[in-house]
Amino acid sequence: MLIRISLILAVVAALAVGGINFFVVKDKITTLTTDRNTQRDGRVAAEGELASTKKTLAKTEADLKQTQQQLADAQSERDKAVADATAQTKRADQLTDKLAKTTQERDVAQDELAAYTSSGLTAAQVTKLNKTIKDMQEAMVALNEEKAVLMHTRDRLQSRLDQLIGTNPDVVLRADLKGKIMVVDPKWDFVVLDIGDDQGVKENAELLVSRDGKLVAKVIVRSLDKDRCIANVIPGWKLGDVIEGDEVSPAHPAS
Repeated sequence: MLIRISLILAVVAALAVGGINFFVVKDKITTLTTDRNTQRDGRVAAEGELASTKKTLAKTEADLKQTQQQLADAQSERDKAVADATAQTKRADQLTDKLAKTTQERDVAQDELAAYTSSGLTAAQVTKLNKTIKDMQEAMVALNEEKAVLMHTRDRLQSRLDQLIGTNPDVVLRADLKGKIMVVDPKWDFVVLDIGDDQGVKENAELLVSRDGKLVAKVIVRSLDKDRCIANVIPGWKLGDVIEGDEVSPAHPAS
């Protein structure tokens, strides 16, 4: 009898526990279902917003491409307009110069016509006079060139004579004479310069060698050609190594 009562109590207790568990599980299922539905609704809303954002982004990209194309077209039109304006300005300047030149030529022609009219000379006489003047001008140019050559030869011979008789040991060169060293022979201490007789260099003339404004050495011309010369480094005046490209100037410039 006692055993039956114990079994009944056990069954009743099991049923009570099962009922309690059923209600607990039911609440959990309801909560999970609600959470699932909430997450699903949120996901659907997010997907909708994403689709809308993608659509907006696509439209923005299309608008941006259109704007960029419009900007490129505008830039191209601006460049073309600038080029056209520059061409027109250049053309206008050319026409202005041409007009000024034509006006000047017209004025000269009018002056020449007035001079011819007032001179009382015939056309043949004017032509002959012009030829005579032109011939005289050409003769004067030739004489001036010959005079320059003779003066240069005289100065060179006088310098050589002064050196031979010892009356003028210092050879004077023009103050603006400048040159550079082309070749250096350190073994024999001689250099080749890029200036010569045509530039006014004279034999036995002394030249100062400098670099960056500092004196390097002094040389004396020993051999003279038309556009170059050979000079020796003067002992005692070598303050540093002479190199190609060093500048030279007269040690005794004309005052």
